[in-house]
Amino acid sequence: QVHVVDSGGGLVQPGESLRLSCRASGFSLDTYAIAWFHQAPGKAREGILCMDNSGGTTYYTDSVKGRFTIFRGDAEDSVYLQMNRLKPEDTGVYFCAVEAFYYCAGYEKKFRWDAWGRGTQVTVAS
Repeated sequence: QVHVVDSGGGLVQPGESLRLSCRASGFSLDTYAIAWFHQAPGKAREGILCMDNSGGTTYYTDSVKGRFTIFRGDAEDSVYLQMNRLKPEDTGVYFCAVEAFYYCAGYEKKFRWDAWGRGTQVTVAS
């Protein structure tokens, strides 16, 4: 059974940046698609971006396009979400999810993944 741990959340002011990490426990993420989901307070969890298992294509929702970037770390077990120009509406819990040999089709509504992180809280406020 695969496990991932997401971390890096915190409290920042609007316009600032934050980097979240998703770390695999005991396996390589090389053949996995990685997605990040955002759950705003009182709202459903929704997918905001997904990098396919080849690492060649990343899909972004309009709300984060141009501000958020996902990239693999030097170690095979880590992936990062760089969040720039944060807005108050970006507040919420962020979850990473991984799925082997997946090309991200329909990721926004996909809730069965090989593994989910437990989530990390991001708060954007003045």
